[in-house]
This record gives sequence, C-alpha cells and structure tokens, in this order.
Amino acid sequence: MYKLLKKSGKIRRGEFTTPHGVIQTPVFMNVGTLGAIKGAVSSMDLKEINCQVELSNTYHLHLRPGDKIVRQMGGLHKFMNWDRPILTDSGGFQVFSLSQMRKIKEEGVYFSSHIDGKKIFMGPEESMQIQSNLGSTIAMAFDECIPNPSSREYVEQSVERTTRWLERCKIEMDRLNSLEDTVNKKQMLFGINQGGTYDDIRIEHAKTISKMNLDGYAIGGLAVGETHEEMYRIIDSVVPYLPQNKPIYLMGVGTPSNILEAVSRGVDFFDCVLPARNGRHGHVFTKDGKINLMNAKYETDGSPIDEGCQCPACKHYTRAYIRHLFKAKEMLAMRLCVLHNLYFYNNMMQEIRDAIDGDYFDDYKNEKLNAWSSNS
Repeated sequence: MYKLLKKSGKIRRGEFTTPHGVIQTPVFMNVGTLGAIKGAVSSMDLKEINCQVELSNTYHLHLRPGDKIVRQMGGLHKFMNWDRPILTDSGGFQVFSLSQMRKIKEEGVYFSSHIDGKKIFMGPEESMQIQSNLGSTIAMAFDECIPNPSSREYVEQSVERTTRWLERCKIEMDRLNSLEDTVNKKQMLFGINQGGTYDDIRIEHAKTISKMNLDGYAIGGLAVGETHEEMYRIIDSVVPYLPQNKPIYLMGVGTPSNILEAVSRGVDFFDCVLPARNGRHGHVFTKDGKINLMNAKYETDGSPIDEGCQCPACKHYTRAYIRHLFKAKEMLAMRLCVLHNLYFYNNMMQEIRDAIDGDYFDDYKNEKLNAWSSNS
C-alpha cells in the first residue's frame, strides 16, 4: 500500500508498505543482478550503507543457479540473507539487450542463453513463475523494451502486445499467490508503461494499464539512447496519467542529476547499475561531482573520497590508498568504491526526502545541479 505523506507541485514524498517492510520514497534500489552487488558487497554491507530495496534479475537468476534451486533454498530473501524488500525485474529488458539472440512472438520470447547458447522460452506466465519461485517482494510484469528509435507502427503493435502480456501476468500472479506452497503469497506486481518516444502512445498505454489496479507502475524503455530532454518530456507526459495513489518507478535511471529531475516530475522509485559499475572502475561520486581516482593527482592525496561522507571507505581510507589498491589490482579497491557510490546514492535519497519534508527541495536540487555542473 502506498501512502502519500506530502505533495509539492508534482513532487511526491511517500511510504510504501510491503510484506518485507516499509519503503520510504523517493528511493533508489541497489542493483544486485545475481543476488549480490558486483564488487564484493554483502547483504550486511547493504544494511550499513542504508539500502532500503535490493533489485535482482529474473533472467540471470533463472539461468544460474536456477529459480527452482533458489526456491528450494527458501526463496531469494533467505538465499542471500536479506530481510528487506527485493524487486525482481521480469526479464523483459533482456529481450531488448539480447536482440541478436531472440525471437518475439505472441506467446512470449525465444532466447538463446548468453552463457551456453541453450534455447530458452520466456513468456508472461514463465516470468511470473520464475519470480514466484524467487519469492521477491515486488515482481515486474513481462514486457518488451522497445529499441529507440522505432517506427510508430512497430511501437503501437509492441505496446498492444505488452498490454496483453500484462493481463496474462496478472492472472498468473493471482494464481501463484493462491497456491499453498508459494514462497511469498503476498508478492506484488508492478506494470510497465511503454511507447518509445511517442507521447500519445505512452499516454494511452498509461490510461489502459492504470485501470488494472496493480500494486505499482513503472515507466520503462527510457535511458536506452534517447536524449535527457526526451526522457524528461516523456516523464512529464506520462506521470499525470498513472495512478497517483500507487508508486511510480522510472526503470534503469540514472545519474544523480537524472534522479533529481525525475523526483521533481513525480517519480518515486529508481534503479541503475551506474554507481556500482562506476565504482568498480575507480569513478566515484562526490558532493562536487564525479572524480576518477586513477588520475595521477590522487597518488599522494591524503583526503577521503568525499570530505564529510560517512561511508565505510571515507571513514577509514584515503584517495591515495584506494588508488594504490586499483593499481595493485587488489579487489578491496572495487569494494570500497562500490560501497562509497551506493552510500552516496542512498544518502542522496535521504537528503531528497528530508528536503521534500522540509519544503526546500527546489533549493536543494538547484544547489546540487549547480555544484555538479560547475565541476564536470
């Protein structure tokens, strides 16, 4: 259940009650594709850096270790030792990213595994069954993430099919939740809005799926090649047509600036591989913008990554030491930078929530955007 605590223009501050705890929104979900954050970050670490929601990947967990094995081990929460909410994506994005290895039909998608080439079929029912085996808090509907740009005719056909798939997902999810031996009988379902960069198709699709009374709604198919201006225009167009009493999730976005802009347009949930991926390569976020610890000027820099930051890396180590670890190819370098970046994102979301609560979000947003742009 989503409770709107405060609204200022389009900006929303809420809390979302789930079977695995209450999520304070706006929130950033930390991406652990295979049930772990890349960079040797554990579920215990996630608690220390104030992660509220962990996100895992349906397609990848289906391939290994296999969703049936995860189910046998008591579900993903028990398997990875995490008692807070988990969102699993549906595998739909893999339809997009594995475009050379798949065939889309009405019944679903035929894949070749990126690991061993084995033939795989995934449709709405299969995606729901896999996510039910994982026992995640929130399951995402199976959709097609449309390449950008795509012809209007293709987008219209794809969106209509995504709607039919969503109806099938809902029926299957209801069936699975009613079974006696289901891992999580209160599993929630979020639908996904698609439509490429066509505002009118997006709006019509938003109206259609809003009638289905789902637990939440996502805006998918963005951050896949369109400009930031196009993305913001789509968010502006779509958000007013999604239910205002349900959480709104912008999938796969993004940079700290993207998040601030999307919060100001009414978005509640975010996820992105960016902070962890950047961290693994020594690119770290600070209050003054992003820096690359590989640069020679940090070789004798005795300051923390970000002055005043309370993450485990900044409290104990210097830029010089972490740079040395990267040069020496020590795994600890990646771990410390990933921890820092995820803490930075989680802490930023706390600051955003505080700013909305305190009626100073616009000032906070402008101050941050100015600091980051002047140092980029």
